[in-house]
Amino acid sequence: MMTSKVLVNGLLAGLAGVAAMTLAEKVEQVITGRPDSYVPAHTLERLPGLPHRPDQQRLGLNRTMHWGQGILLGMARGWMAAKGLRGPVGSFMFMNLRLLNDQTLENATGAGAPPWTWPRDEQVIDLVHKGIYAFAAGAVADRLVAGPPRQPVQRKGWTTGEKA
Repeated sequence: MMTSKVLVNGLLAGLAGVAAMTLAEKVEQVITGRPDSYVPAHTLERLPGLPHRPDQQRLGLNRTMHWGQGILLGMARGWMAAKGLRGPVGSFMFMNLRLLNDQTLENATGAGAPPWTWPRDEQVIDLVHKGIYAFAAGAVADRLVAGPPRQPVQRKGWTTGEKA
């Protein structure tokens, strides 16, 4: 499959993932009463050095960062599918990439705080939402993007010489 098609299909996978995550977030917020987070907006305002504005004035930036980041990262999941990093293991690896991306941008800009400083319920909620994103995007990427022409050769185990 051509690289451009893999990347476009990855964008579609990212769109599906962020749509699934957003739906799950809205359902969760109805149940828990948790308010919207504006950390994505404040991260995006700090990247180009925009002046700080109150949350109420940052809904557009919040949506841009929330949706844009999820859609763009889908390209990585499309590439992973094309190279054979597929299925649940590929999606689990991709979930970690999404968490790394969020935390790197949020903490590098000073808009967020390291996750280990968060209350436990917020940590769990974030992991569940990012898991929904990653597994939904992965399911779409694995469906749209052809895998490699041949499966990787299984390596021998290092202790007994048997397959892992």
